[in-house]
Amino acid sequence: MKNWSLLVAGVAIALSGCNQNTAIGNDREAQLDPAPTPVPIEPASQALQNVATAIVKPETMSDADIQAIGGTAGRCVYRLTEVGFPTFVYQPDSEAFIKLNGKIIPLSADGPDRFTSGELLVTTRLIDEEGNAGLQAQEIIVVPPGAKDELGYRGYVRCDDA
Repeated sequence: MKNWSLLVAGVAIALSGCNQNTAIGNDREAQLDPAPTPVPIEPASQALQNVATAIVKPETMSDADIQAIGGTAGRCVYRLTEVGFPTFVYQPDSEAFIKLNGKIIPLSADGPDRFTSGELLVTTRLIDEEGNAGLQAQEIIVVPPGAKDELGYRGYVRCDDA
């Protein structure tokens, strides 16, 4: 019986840290967690300084991040899944924002479906496909500064024409 009690106590201790997932979109009690604050907004040269290009992956933006860039009104919002949080927010032929390395990087249009910030390049391409929720499929290609390979992602986009 003593071994059984030790086993149960050990499992309880091991599992006590399982409810600490702080990823965006994880359900948490609002009265326990402070409201999220937006991450810094920096140019690519600063945000990706001294970062290995192999670990640079698009990240999801929180509601605070979206508010920091001025919201999504009149912009296109790219998500990795139809129900996920935004990863790339852009206005065709104008400006864009992507979250990399825990920072939001503003980009400028550099041609049709092409955005840059220094040596960072992001391109978009609509796919003739529709998701289960009716969103348009889209690919984005991210080429970090000094990268030997481009990073491609397939997700979904919705553009707000307001």
